Amino acid sequence: MTSPTAKKPATAARHAAAAAAARIDWRRRRLLGWSAAAAGTALLPGCERTQPEPSATTAAPTVVTALIWAPDWAEEMHRVADAFSREHPDIQVTLQFMIGNSVEENLKPKAATNSLPDIISINPNPYAATLADQGVLEDLEQSAAWGNMPAVLQADWTSPERRHFGIPTGIATTLIYYNRDMFERAGINALPTDFDAFITTGRALKAAGLTPLALSGGFPNMLANGPFSHGFANNIVAHVPDWRARIANGTLPLDNPMGAGIFARLRQLVDHGLLQPDFMRAGYDDTLRLFADGRAAMTFQGSWAAGSLMRGRGPRVGVFAPPWNDRAQAPVPVIGSETGFAIAQRGSGRSRQAARLFLDYLYGRGMPIWQAKRQNIPPLRELGEEVAGDRALFALVEQLERQATGPGLYYSYLPTKSIELLHGLLQGVLFGKMAPADAAHLLHDSISEQARSDNK
Repeated sequence: MTSPTAKKPATAARHAAAAAAARIDWRRRRLLGWSAAAAGTALLPGCERTQPEPSATTAAPTVVTALIWAPDWAEEMHRVADAFSREHPDIQVTLQFMIGNSVEENLKPKAATNSLPDIISINPNPYAATLADQGVLEDLEQSAAWGNMPAVLQADWTSPERRHFGIPTGIATTLIYYNRDMFERAGINALPTDFDAFITTGRALKAAGLTPLALSGGFPNMLANGPFSHGFANNIVAHVPDWRARIANGTLPLDNPMGAGIFARLRQLVDHGLLQPDFMRAGYDDTLRLFADGRAAMTFQGSWAAGSLMRGRGPRVGVFAPPWNDRAQAPVPVIGSETGFAIAQRGSGRSRQAARLFLDYLYGRGMPIWQAKRQNIPPLRELGEEVAGDRALFALVEQLERQATGPGLYYSYLPTKSIELLHGLLQGVLFGKMAPADAAHLLHDSISEQARSDNK
């Protein structure tokens, strides 16, 4: 499928200004409401796979198909679907799960052949906005879930033609999770506040006989969510105010020392020996287990992984914002929307209505089922005490929200083909097969080419 022309700089600037204003005004009330939604789960059984069978006298149920990105919460999605079908026996939800390194590589073939399922996982980026403006995705403005989203997140999911195309699963950022006991054993009394201090911290942990940092070299999605996103924020966004417009028109300067520095900092983690021995083979789950088992002092992971890393079992865990900034430079926060859900327009009116019901259930009565596992930060205006999660992490993310407007994660602003290229570039630099300057030059050329071809 060919995407339409990229957003004009003026349009992008208006959206950026609106998002910035909403971010300043937004002060979510974290300890109010939502009790009824959480209480509703008390009546939900565990995770049976039974589906209601239509009797001979009733019509066959409406089947809703879903293609979901849920690397570590597939079981919870099954439980939500089962619980929903028990409450709505006339609707059956059939789940499939995405594989690979990105949402976009799963969607593009199906979008190109007009074969998207009824519900899809999707990111708030130019590719998704293009699908919305082409009429491929349903407008979700009238859904209950959309109405309960903060304005700053609604801006992420509003296309240039003002279509409201998705609902995120949470507030998204990436953080450094650290083992407090290991830090104490290494004599580290203060958290690092710039990149040089981060390297010094890592070397102190190594000198104490510890593995400083667990990194998912075999899952480049996390290399991009973590080191790249924060490198881009501090090296590019901090110095190029109109960076979004420049991505859209292909003039963002990355083939320079600042662009190369994004990749160079990733390589420094290897050069200083801060990573686990098999980092290039480590997948997403491998890295979570390595840290959770107390075999690494830190890991670079998303806010969505808090449930796996901060459940109170095993080591005492803390979090801090990745200090990817230069000394004496204020860090630029990376915060936005997690991957979310959209509804494809191609289905029948009956299936789209059923899909909307399921989406509202996912963010209503069904939300505690999956949020209790993930312990991420829900994308709602009001949160109750029943929301699972570490309150120190919630407070850190809220503090980042109050800071100057920064970018979201890489998938929310890079063109789709550049996302695919970036994964290989990051692994090439990490493994020592590509120089940081070469990687920056190739990414620069890719973004410029995508703007010329109007292929987002």
